[in-house]
Amino acid sequence: MRSRLALAAVLLLGLAPLAPAQTRADFPGGGTRSSFEHPADPATAPVYYTVERSVRLHAEPHPASVAAAELPLRTGVRVLAQDGAWSLVDHENRRGYVPTAALSNVWIRIDKSERTLYVYRGDVLAYALPADVSTSDEDKVRRSGLGEQDHYRIPEGTFYVTRKNPDSQYYRAFVISYPNSEHAARGLRQGLITQAQYDAIVRAEQTFTSPPMGTRLGGLIEIHGQGSGRRRAWTRGCVALRNVHMDDLWDLVHVGTPVVIER
Repeated sequence: MRSRLALAAVLLLGLAPLAPAQTRADFPGGGTRSSFEHPADPATAPVYYTVERSVRLHAEPHPASVAAAELPLRTGVRVLAQDGAWSLVDHENRRGYVPTAALSNVWIRIDKSERTLYVYRGDVLAYALPADVSTSDEDKVRRSGLGEQDHYRIPEGTFYVTRKNPDSQYYRAFVISYPNSEHAARGLRQGLITQAQYDAIVRAEQTFTSPPMGTRLGGLIEIHGQGSGRRRAWTRGCVALRNVHMDDLWDLVHVGTPVVIER
């Protein structure tokens, strides 16, 4: 299970597999390397991704140093060393320093059958939280046409957090990037959306922005609060956690955080 989860996290970032011997101490926030003098091997260093729209890759660990490159949101990097506020990273064989706060290795997996939301730091399980789910356990856009019941289904696949809503009617919410390109392709084949709508959804996925949510495929799928903590089935396509659990995750989850939903 551990190696499968590590591979899943890396597949979300589009990078090579992590070394199986990694531990919590390899990650900023779970432990630190003493200095930049003995960096890790890039082939086995832990994988992170950037959580800001533009992150400067500096030549030295100082904000005034020369910027060697600009890394867009969700750029995968290998963390070679970390010391305080700065991390030495490798990106496509180019080394540099970025603020540690601009990096994350957090990702979410939702198991609809277990009615549980799992939060990982790399391949380390951080939280396993009871979740309220929809009354239907089917994926969206599986059948021809969209009936009322389809709007109650939680989509399956690989997504990302596209927005954090601190003022949701359900306490707090992470908006998920549904529809993604897979659901859009089904919708296009079924005549539910136009080619232009399909293209817009694909472009949004490529840039980690919000996809169009006003098409016949629906949208505004969220992980939100006001859940019972008793794994009940009452939501309309969303996943509901207890408010206290949303508080626990609020600063941990960023725009761009990967989300896998499966059954």
